[in-house]
Amino acid sequence: MYEWQKQIQIIVDEIDVCIKNHDDEALTLRYLSGKLGYSEFYMTRKFKEISGIQFRDYLRNRRLAFALKEVRDSKKSILEIAFDSGFSSHEAFTRAFKATYGITPAEYRKNPRPVVLRTKINPFDRYFLGLGEIGMIKSTDDIKIYFVTMPAHKFLHIKNYESNGYWDFWQKQSLIPGQDCETICGLLDSIKGKLDDNGGSESNSGGGQIMAYINDPEGRLCDWGILRTECYGVRLPADYKGEVPPQMLLIDVPEAEYIVFEHGPFDYEQENRSVEEKIEKAMSEFDFSGTGYCLDTSPGRIVYCYHDPERFWKYIRPVRKQ
Repeated sequence: MYEWQKQIQIIVDEIDVCIKNHDDEALTLRYLSGKLGYSEFYMTRKFKEISGIQFRDYLRNRRLAFALKEVRDSKKSILEIAFDSGFSSHEAFTRAFKATYGITPAEYRKNPRPVVLRTKINPFDRYFLGLGEIGMIKSTDDIKIYFVTMPAHKFLHIKNYESNGYWDFWQKQSLIPGQDCETICGLLDSIKGKLDDNGGSESNSGGGQIMAYINDPEGRLCDWGILRTECYGVRLPADYKGEVPPQMLLIDVPEAEYIVFEHGPFDYEQENRSVEEKIEKAMSEFDFSGTGYCLDTSPGRIVYCYHDPERFWKYIRPVRKQ
């Protein structure tokens, strides 16, 4: 099964590359199944078995997710976006767009609102599958530690008072209608203006989406000895006036000071656990003596966790002057 999950991951990665490059010839079932050396029938059967969605439906919805961002952010005509997205006409694109998002492309362009995009699936994840690391391939020696002042902003998020860690968070959220990972990540991916957005629609953690931990007297006692509530969301400008999905919370976060523990790019499959241990060690052993600061554990302060293996893994923890 693991081998087939790897194979389907290859196809999923290839789909996004082809969509970005408008490579319609490579976005065919024949081409993609041939890339793996299997028949179209066998590949589609395995795709559905592993991903839980029909290949054609996944492909169509991913293309529409990319198209929605083009409608929202670019100055291309709707017709041009329709053709780039593999549709034969303006009308066909409009019908598909409205059937998926409940609004026409023209209406959405005038008034963007949160909608659930089809985020990229990741059928082969060593940590989700319980496989762990496969060995170091490069040095991961240093953790950068520095203080920053973060400007005032808003934080749009969901939260769970009982979860313990990323996987447990989403398992518990999946039991709440409308708060499962696919729905929440799809909604967050569609929101324009995220402060940490690097253009990502790459994965469920792309597009500026981050885990966070809010100091909360009603929360769960964490390993740091602090009562906290686990959250998942996006940072938005302080003057954000957009629509807030009904299952999410939007709070104001005032300007404040933080300490950052940051590791640079790393290989997720081979180094994730090692990098995590290094960051945890750096945080637990850091000596605030002489810095003029200490951790701020007062209610409402937020810890942000950025996990983006291609750029960094970092914790941003609140501090106050002593």
